[in-house]
Amino acid sequence: MTDWIVRRWARYGHERLYAETSNGTALGYFDVKAGRYHTDDLSNLSLLQDAIAEHLAERPTAPPRQPAPPIINEQQAAPPAPPSPAQQVPTPPPPPIWHDISANRAGAAARERAMAEREAQGTFKHLLSRLVGARTEERSWRIGADGEEAVAAQLLALGPAWRVLHAVRVGERGADIDHVVIGPPGVFTVNAKHHPHGSIWVGGDTFMVNGQRVPYIRNSRHEARRASRMLTEQAGFPVIATGLIAVMGAQKGFKIRTQPEDGSVVVVMRRRISHHLLSQPFRLSKREIDAIYDVARRSTTWQ
Repeated sequence: MTDWIVRRWARYGHERLYAETSNGTALGYFDVKAGRYHTDDLSNLSLLQDAIAEHLAERPTAPPRQPAPPIINEQQAAPPAPPSPAQQVPTPPPPPIWHDISANRAGAAARERAMAEREAQGTFKHLLSRLVGARTEERSWRIGADGEEAVAAQLLALGPAWRVLHAVRVGERGADIDHVVIGPPGVFTVNAKHHPHGSIWVGGDTFMVNGQRVPYIRNSRHEARRASRMLTEQAGFPVIATGLIAVMGAQKGFKIRTQPEDGSVVVVMRRRISHHLLSQPFRLSKREIDAIYDVARRSTTWQ
């Protein structure tokens, strides 16, 4: 049996078991309530699981029970109570089953929605709508998918030091992130916005399309914060994501008076996105990039 050192940490309603080897190498920790393992180095995951399993198997189950009070009437004596849950040795749950989302195609989620709208609309109405240029739900999703594919083409210029995921489904309500980009400058959630023949104006937290205010910046900020929280939880160390809004089209004008105020969201033209990312200062090491990407490509990270 390997000599592990396991220490219990409990605070603010949380309980964790931190493990390290006998020579002081930190392996990570096990979140007792959530049933999840956290480690900075995924190559240590199996060691961490072994250490926690051995610790839980050897841990005392419960304090000795107090002697029962004397029974006055033996005929009315109740049968002995079954062992309480506190006396049972907990076993760590198996890791959740996940699938690799790194093969997702850019625009896949939007393209699926467009196809569903087309089927609901019917062939005749769809062709008529395309002929007269009607603004339908099918058109909106189709144009959105085109924009995501165009942004993905620009991201190819980032090079081998970067990792890119497309059409990342988040939660259970059909939300998705167009692109998640991980590289030396950090993590970015990219939202593609395709407005053919549109006019775009940005001033602080105000984003205007053809003179009408839209909630793109608020939504992008929420998306980035949500991604930060999910990746931090799974990676085991703080991960900060920045929201990027990549604009395509805007043939009637594109003007940024000032970028969003807190720096958590940046608006760029689609053709400038790779240039913008490559110009940012480095914040992550290769080891950190690989660790974040390894959890980001797991479907369970985003559920």
